[in-house]
Amino acid sequence: MSEVTTTDLYEVTMALSYLREDMRAPATFSLFVRDLPPGRGFLVAAGLEPALDRLARFRVGDADVEEFATALRRPVADLAPLRGLSFDGEVRAVPEGRVVLAGEPLLEVTAPLPQAQLVETCLLSLLCHQTAVASKAARCVLAAGGRRLVDFSLRRAHGPGAGVEAARLCALVGFAGTSNVAAACRYGIPAAGTMAHSYVECFPSEERAFRAFARTHPGPVTFLVDTYDTGRGVATAARVFADLGLAAGCAVRLDSGDLGALARRARATLDAAGLADVRIIASGGLDEYGVDRLVREGAPIDAYAVGTKVGTASDAPYLDAAYKLVEYDGRPVMKLSAAKATSPGPKQVFRGPGLRDVVGLANEEPPGGTEPLLRTVMRGGLRTGPPDTLAAARARFEADLAEVPESARRLDGPVPPVPSASTRLSALTAVVRHRLAARTGAGP
Repeated sequence: MSEVTTTDLYEVTMALSYLREDMRAPATFSLFVRDLPPGRGFLVAAGLEPALDRLARFRVGDADVEEFATALRRPVADLAPLRGLSFDGEVRAVPEGRVVLAGEPLLEVTAPLPQAQLVETCLLSLLCHQTAVASKAARCVLAAGGRRLVDFSLRRAHGPGAGVEAARLCALVGFAGTSNVAAACRYGIPAAGTMAHSYVECFPSEERAFRAFARTHPGPVTFLVDTYDTGRGVATAARVFADLGLAAGCAVRLDSGDLGALARRARATLDAAGLADVRIIASGGLDEYGVDRLVREGAPIDAYAVGTKVGTASDAPYLDAAYKLVEYDGRPVMKLSAAKATSPGPKQVFRGPGLRDVVGLANEEPPGGTEPLLRTVMRGGLRTGPPDTLAAARARFEADLAEVPESARRLDGPVPPVPSASTRLSALTAVVRHRLAARTGAGP
């Protein structure tokens, strides 16, 4: 399946028409989230790195033209103008890991109109999905309050590729590890894993299972203790740890039941056996709400493994995002549709302390005490620098998270900051709106 043809059909029909009409002047499109999902006080920008990779290798080949022709049920010759089309434009974007708000562009593309149009779908797909997952994972970090988090999302992610992305995004916001071997190797994330209940069930007893596992993996091991009776499982694990002289770095994992109560009993059992260094890991349908509840209860849990709900961003699995034309051939444009109006011109986000953001025009000077968020990351279809690193993105996230107001950090009923528009952007919007109203008869 071609990356080029993984797009919406109307991108193809529009791009082909632009080429036939010789409409190849530079166009700027802005990608932004209209409104934050319910329960979100902020978003974490993500997906830029794979998006830049996709743009750098974007090129319409012969096979792509044939697929387009098949989809349109037209002769291949009709689609020939698309052959060889590649991306040689400019991209300005918010680096991964930065906290962003509704109405702020995550990315702006300036390229010949057919190119800028044809890459819309892939950019929306990559940035929206990954920003949604990173934002969910960031809330888990807030809930954990410094406790270790591990990504367990692969088996229930929306496909293997989405699972690899989720592992990277979790690491981006500070997760300590992942169960995903491919992601661990690709991105240098510590791999973490234990055993399944089926492993324990294959042996005559839990003790035989634990001892066999420890023989194969003599380093720090984690025993899954709730296959039958959790209390007995913890006691058995404690006995095996003590007999084998294992403690530091080892753990027991609780995966079901009242995790808070079970953790307290497990801690008492381990401590009574002189195994204060053995940690307790909790898993089983957790997300930020479950982690927060356990932390508030004072449950003696050292690490949380979160999976399904985070890897799928279960309570906010999509973003109301758009990729809208804001300038063509030097002419600022905007959409006037009710409830979906846009503002014209290439933009910049100027960030002040405490996320007091101002959305202005790209050629404005930054207001005092602010920094511009969007950077030029691609020019002439090539990256302007080496690929970003997870460590750099994580550092940006941690710095931005410290600036998020407490009201926006809340897990329940957060109040997201609302960026303001600069005077110049407001003035340009009024001028373009008036011009369009006069030309089209549209209301104010």
